[in-house]
Formats: sequence, structure tokens, C-alpha cells
Amino acid sequence: MTFDDLKIQVTNILNQNGVTPDKMMTEICEALRTNVSYYDWVGFYMANHDSKTLHLGPFAGTPTDHTVIPFGKGICGQVAESNSNFVVPDVKGQDNYIACSIAVKSEIVIPIFKDGKNIGQIDIDSNKVDPFTKEDEDFLEWVNTQIAELL
Repeated sequence: MTFDDLKIQVTNILNQNGVTPDKMMTEICEALRTNVSYYDWVGFYMANHDSKTLHLGPFAGTPTDHTVIPFGKGICGQVAESNSNFVVPDVKGQDNYIACSIAVKSEIVIPIFKDGKNIGQIDIDSNKVDPFTKEDEDFLEWVNTQIAELL
């Protein structure tokens, strides 16, 4: 499935009536994980700026023990501080990487902005080395723009 096809699917998920934002976000995670062969774990971490922590929200994939991540720790924590996309082609090359699974080889994390503030992020793990492209980044930024409107 192309990213253009996935945009249609995400839009349809977000246009459902009577469905909670968490349920929609879970459905988006499942759609991305199911339709992009190298998206092996897809989840949202939401920011708590008072405690400077990220909290696991909706996700699709193997459950993780990393449900709370301090700002600055791991790839997700670094994105919470930098407010920038972070693409890790090979997690073995990262000193500040939090291993969720020995199968994970690469990761992409894209922040979600609402009213100019980083409110969370989408985190995707892949069991392949270096699968993410600029097209992935652009698509995930689009997804996060849609999510920000929902929240």
C-alpha cells in the first residue's frame, strides 16, 4: 500500500463519529503496522511537560516495558527535548538508545506539535536496518498534523 493510499485510510479513521481519540490513534497504529512491511512496532508517546516524561499511549505491536520515558533518555526522550525528527538507521550506532526488543534494528521518531508545542510523538521500530526514507518522514509528519487536530 502506498503512502497516498494510507493517507486515505488514516483520513477515514479520523472521520469516524462517536470514536474516542485513543481508539482512532490505536486504529492508525494498526493500519500503519499492517500496511508498511518494515513498520514492526508503531506507537504514540504523549508528553507531560510538568514531570518532563513521555507516557505510552496507543500502540500496535509487542507490548513494551517502556511506558514512561524521561525527557532526554533514548531516541524518544531526545526528540522531546530537540523538537526535531530523529531517524536512526541502525540502533547499534546509538549510545542513548533504549532497547525495546533485540529484534529492533532501526527507529524513526517524529514529534507532534499543537499550537507550537511538542505534545508527543509517533515512534516506529523496524526489524530491518535503514528502511526509513524522506517519504516516511513526510508521511509521518502528515499523520501527526492530523493527530494534532484531533487532540
